[in-house]
Amino acid sequence: MKYARLTKEQFDELHAEFSNFLATQAIDKGEWDSIKINKPEVAEQELDVFSDLIWEGVLSRAEFLEHFSKNHIFLFQCFESHVQSIVLKSLVPETDFLTKEGLQWLSDNMFTETIEMKVGKKVFTEERNTSIFELIQQGAFLSDGQLFKQINTIIES
Repeated sequence: MKYARLTKEQFDELHAEFSNFLATQAIDKGEWDSIKINKPEVAEQELDVFSDLIWEGVLSRAEFLEHFSKNHIFLFQCFESHVQSIVLKSLVPETDFLTKEGLQWLSDNMFTETIEMKVGKKVFTEERNTSIFELIQQGAFLSDGQLFKQINTIIES
């Protein structure tokens, strides 16, 4: 497996897509039910292959990621060969970016000495999608990039 198996909830959401996936391999519902009972290792392989296909599609389209922790916000824009990052760090230890109040505090203090802002660029040393998947495994999630774009516009002006 290249990435990670989808969760039961994700499989439930992608039920139609999984049925189509099985159909491309000439596996109907009856045969799938039989495989699950009689050849569970084959069923596991099918779930893994489908999961990787879904991840590959999602990661190929991924452009922006965000990762929030108590005192840091990591914003990423992914390109073909590299990732741009903006890291915001609160220098006030009791700030908690995981709360609504913490995000309001950030908004009020964005351009004060209590926020440290760093901009970076990292060239992918392994395959792009694998690198993005590692960020997701560390807690990042896909986003529309609105926060990255807002802060980047301010930085560039």
